[in-house]
Amino acid sequence: MKHFWALLVFCVATANAASLDRYRQFLDGTRSARAAFEQKVYDRNGQAVQDTKGSFVFQRPGKFRWVYDKPADQVIVGDGRRVWIYDRQLNQVTVRKMEAALGSTPAALLAGGTDVEKAFILSDGGEKDGLEWVLARPRQQEAGFESVRMGFKGNDLQAMELKDQFGQTTLLRFSHLQRNPKVDPQSFRFDPPKGADVLGEQ
Repeated sequence: MKHFWALLVFCVATANAASLDRYRQFLDGTRSARAAFEQKVYDRNGQAVQDTKGSFVFQRPGKFRWVYDKPADQVIVGDGRRVWIYDRQLNQVTVRKMEAALGSTPAALLAGGTDVEKAFILSDGGEKDGLEWVLARPRQQEAGFESVRMGFKGNDLQAMELKDQFGQTTLLRFSHLQRNPKVDPQSFRFDPPKGADVLGEQ
């Protein structure tokens, strides 16, 4: 899923589940983070249809920058008020208000505030591939995806898996994760390039 929005933060209410406890520790101790990622997209038959790499940085609440390398060549920026999606190849920008964009999207799990349980149903996702998983299901049917899983090893986020309503699965693996780095505020500013088509709410 090309327009997958970078990684996330949510408040955990369920107790005594190892994966949720791991997430709570990550949430409590992480106000900002940066990492590299590799993203693979699989169709409903399990065939790989896309393989991309990139990097991200976030700062809670509501600020993030998610950059896809070529061939995807896309930048997604949350500035605290709006979310900007810039497709370099098309020279096209789509913008949405933050409250509308984060309310029921995967990005809310990382860069959102502490009220994400209003938009997601959270549960223990068990263990797989050496990771402990948290499962998040959106409460809104129009969210555009069925579930997001976040995989932890110790207190570190290692992977995310998103299943959309068309049977596609997007798997992200993170590397070189830095927690609480000093972040340049300009990372979360986006000015549409000259000549770009700008669509949506400004």
